[in-house]
Amino acid sequence: MRAVLIEEPGKVAVTTVPDPTPGPGEVVVAVAACGICGTDIHIVDGEFAPTPYPIVPGHEFAGEVVAVGTGVANVREKDLVAVDPSLFCGACEYCAIGRGNLCENWGAIGDTRDGACAEYVVVPAANCHRLPEGLDGAHAALIEPLSCAVHGFDLLPRRLGEHYLIYGAGTMGLLMLQLARNAGAASVSVVDLNEDRLAVARQLGADATATSAGVFDRTRGWEVVIDCTGAIPAIEDGLSRVRRGGTFQQFGVAPSGATARFSPARVYQDEITIVGSMAILASYGRAVELMGGGVVDADVMITHNYPLEDYALALDAFREGSGRKILVRPGTGR
Repeated sequence: MRAVLIEEPGKVAVTTVPDPTPGPGEVVVAVAACGICGTDIHIVDGEFAPTPYPIVPGHEFAGEVVAVGTGVANVREKDLVAVDPSLFCGACEYCAIGRGNLCENWGAIGDTRDGACAEYVVVPAANCHRLPEGLDGAHAALIEPLSCAVHGFDLLPRRLGEHYLIYGAGTMGLLMLQLARNAGAASVSVVDLNEDRLAVARQLGADATATSAGVFDRTRGWEVVIDCTGAIPAIEDGLSRVRRGGTFQQFGVAPSGATARFSPARVYQDEITIVGSMAILASYGRAVELMGGGVVDADVMITHNYPLEDYALALDAFREGSGRKILVRPGTGR
């Protein structure tokens, strides 16, 4: 089969590799679409420590089951599925207390074992979720990033009628915006330096947008502030915008070793909650339901579709910040 292969950091090729075969409890999925995210860039650049090389990347994907191993009962051939890429060990201290996303032996399809930037990928059947009627494989590639956003919302107070401020109008910021609107936010304001992205945020329901939160008329701040950028200036500004008794969530991925300044006295005096959110935890199935229910406008979110052979162009588009969700379409699945 044809697949993208990252042979070593900085060395990427589209080549022919052996077709996968399912072992016990596994299935082979013909990939309909696979999204590109920042983790893929880190893997290409050699900045994602758990990754072994060579590796086939791709962890945001969906497609059609084409082969089933022994002992599989939850899916059959021809089922259309989205696949949770999470591979938790189930034996460490964090798995034992239900915090698998913090697993000491954490792994993921496309990150620590071969992924879905290929015509076919072998996956644990337990990680497969059947797609709701009418949801195609291309749109279903958004389920993985949506499941990360759903986990983020699990960690927020989620009281009705609160005001949200989101930093970043890329894929994750726009997903958070749509979830906030669906969760009963009184208002959602979005900050981004890119005016084109702000226009999309308004299209998806943002009440106010700006390149700086300083122009908004909320002197008491926002009950919920979410950083989806990982940029230190945005993080520091966002921490200063939280209302007394409010919550700041670090959702964006900051560079390793980066530090941000904040006032411990204010965190104490104003009872500010600061919470992180990392990856997926018991949220993938709910993301499938939300995507099937139309909570996310997939047509607006997906802007680029590249054939497998043009993986390098897809990476370039991502690095340039072009569009929103960028998909690779191997062309075998539905």
